[in-house]
Amino acid sequence: MSSLVLNIYPTFVDRMEKESGDRSCPIWLLVNSKYPNDIYDIWAPIMYEIQDQVFRKLHARIDSRNIYIRNAVSDIGRVPKTPNSWTARVAKETLMLRESVLEYQPKLLFTFGTITNEFVRRVFDRRPENGPKYWSTTNLGNEFERSIANFDITRTNWIPLNRRVTKSGKNLKDWEDSENYYRDIATRIAERIIENKDTLKIWI
Repeated sequence: MSSLVLNIYPTFVDRMEKESGDRSCPIWLLVNSKYPNDIYDIWAPIMYEIQDQVFRKLHARIDSRNIYIRNAVSDIGRVPKTPNSWTARVAKETLMLRESVLEYQPKLLFTFGTITNEFVRRVFDRRPENGPKYWSTTNLGNEFERSIANFDITRTNWIPLNRRVTKSGKNLKDWEDSENYYRDIATRIAERIIENKDTLKIWI
């Protein structure tokens, strides 16, 4: 994997407190403040594959430096694990993010794992309010499939990503499984980006 792509994100992890990038960028990443390395461990390999496929098709590059990245919640410890115990503080942050999304209208909004996924469901006022425990790897995968199938460039497309794909084992099969996952996910995302290349203002 290109060191140029990977080196962007460790810098972000080192300096980020709440947000980084440009809110007017059509691509937003919402991360769990407890796991800032998800940008490096999950998003960077996906972005590498997206860039590769976009370049092969369009001979163009996405300006990844402008991608807007922020913590979903300032203090992830306040996020409840049950659907009916959403605190007033988290509810306020939900409203603030909803207002920001409505103002800037990002076209692709990615979440990482269970808590950020449920938080964004509240932002979009999706029902039922299941709570983070509902979002197993399978359920998140199904939600990803729905988001890609229903992709609409005229609105904000919320796209959830699993954060439990990379296995702790060091054997070759574990690494191959992770790489295959990232490649498959990236291919699906790249297809939507390529289809809407003239609408998305993301190019270098």
